[in-house]
Amino acid sequence: MEITAKGLRTRLGEILRCVERGEKVTVTCRGRPRARLVGLEEDSGSAPEERSSSPAFGMWKDRADMVDVEAHVRRLRAERFSAG
Repeated sequence: MEITAKGLRTRLGEILRCVERGEKVTVTCRGRPRARLVGLEEDSGSAPEERSSSPAFGMWKDRADMVDVEAHVRRLRAERFSAG
């Protein structure tokens, strides 16, 4: 099934029911395909492989200053907010 972005907004309930039945829905914008909606059961196995094969996934895993991510973000923000 194909639907426009505007149609997705106005007919969301109907589209979700189609996806629940197993249909794949392609969302178009200005006549070009932009996204595909599929049920969670179909998509659940593909995401981890895609992420792990990405060169950016885990690129900071060996950095000692990133062990506590929240503390790292607080340090970054402190520099910005203490200057004013």
